[in-house]
Amino acid sequence: MLKQRVFTAVILLAILLPALFYPSYAPFCAVTLVLISAGGWEWGRLNGCTQLVSLLLGVTCLCACLLSWYAGLLAKSLPWLWLFAGSAWVLGGSWLLRGGVSGWSKIARRLRLVVGVSAFCLAWLAVAQARVIGVNFLLSVMVLVWVADIGAYFSGKAFGTRLIKNKLAPSISPGKSWEGVWGGMACVLLLATGWIFLDRSGSTQIASLYSALLDRHGWGVMLLCVMCLVAMSVVGDLVESLVKRSAGVKDSSGLLPGHGGVLDRVDALLPTLPLAMMMASL
Repeated sequence: MLKQRVFTAVILLAILLPALFYPSYAPFCAVTLVLISAGGWEWGRLNGCTQLVSLLLGVTCLCACLLSWYAGLLAKSLPWLWLFAGSAWVLGGSWLLRGGVSGWSKIARRLRLVVGVSAFCLAWLAVAQARVIGVNFLLSVMVLVWVADIGAYFSGKAFGTRLIKNKLAPSISPGKSWEGVWGGMACVLLLATGWIFLDRSGSTQIASLYSALLDRHGWGVMLLCVMCLVAMSVVGDLVESLVKRSAGVKDSSGLLPGHGGVLDRVDALLPTLPLAMMMASL
């Protein structure tokens, strides 16, 4: 399993890194477009659709994202769209987690499919716009999610076993604890502070999300926004776990051997990317 995970990770990095650092944003947007379309296919399978319907959902994601690209939305400021998307994730994510696994199946399947495809398309538009802004800006958002996840894992292991382990959402994801959440948040706050000093040193030409927020609003608002993004990355992870538990599966698919499916790798990014664009554009 470990060899399989490493092999898949190496292949993905060999594709993503050259596309990410290519002078034009087009290759990266194209690669992520393929991934988000695969996520649309997985979404259909998780919601009990046939193979044909699941493929149609993937194609729908592909066409909708291509249409937004053709319409020139990647280079346009869309503050009201990101305000809507961010607010929808905060309110909708809270409502879904409150309803739990049993509440998911009570939602009409058509509504689940439409909302899911919309969330994937908005996430792709957000990551594409972030890449248009600059690699440093995009990485500051994506690394935040990865550091939060890694910090939460090790904090949960270290403190959750020595102290009283406070479960975060035992009916949805039994392995997650509040100790992990706070540990991940602390790691991200350190990351943001260090990233700002790197920006200030002149090593990057494009400001990170952290520097942009700091310049506009000061340290207090910047740190509050960072904590909000960490919290919503946890919400994205829990929402996908809720859907998988409702479907009775461990992974969203087997497209990425050793890692599960595409949604298993991008679940925390789905709410975080639109929220980051909301914070950057308002």
